[in-house]
Amino acid sequence: MRAWTHASTRPSRRRARAAGAAAVLAAICMGAAACGAGTTADDPVAAETATADPGSGNALRPPRPLQKPDLKLTDDEGRPFDLVRETAGKPTLLFFGYTHCPDVCPTTLADLATAVKKLPEADQDRVRVVFVTTDPARDKPERVREWLQAFDDRFIGLTGDFDAIRNAARSVGVAVEKPVENDDGTVTATHGGQVLAFSPSDDRAHVIFTSGATTEQFSAELPGLVKGEA
Repeated sequence: MRAWTHASTRPSRRRARAAGAAAVLAAICMGAAACGAGTTADDPVAAETATADPGSGNALRPPRPLQKPDLKLTDDEGRPFDLVRETAGKPTLLFFGYTHCPDVCPTTLADLATAVKKLPEADQDRVRVVFVTTDPARDKPERVREWLQAFDDRFIGLTGDFDAIRNAARSVGVAVEKPVENDDGTVTATHGGQVLAFSPSDDRAHVIFTSGATTEQFSAELPGLVKGEA
């Protein structure tokens, strides 16, 4: 499993972008943390989908479309959120990560935000980008909301029971391990870096972006995703 280790909304939401968004992001990402990303051959879904180097940045078609995880958590506004129900019939991009991640997570979300904003405005409002924390002990709704607003205030953040999150991630081939606090106070968190794209036509993932996918790769796939193309 490839790993990187370091010391360390919805259309109705406010659309105003703070001039200091980059500074906010830098401030809340400070601290001691560790991050891992990749897939594991021990997971049968991951073994099927990981047909390329997970660090090379690819848009892969799994041999069979993946079912959306049946995941019920708390959103970044403190409300219950049923992933299947709330995103039914909507183009949905699902990513597992955590707010203390120093590079993989913010880079992925920044690239997604840029790609979504290249779509026509009406299509931007249709897309649901859902971020599920893999570090719920530290990622409370308020923190997740503040962090996501540095990218796009339409992004949806979810937090809650770790076992439910890990099981949901593994059901779609994303490796997630429980964060471990080290003797020096740093935290090691390992999670897969894939982004799963669920079509509004059948609510299944027909495209999996591996870790390292670029804005251009997201942009190339999003128009078809919005249209429900498989």
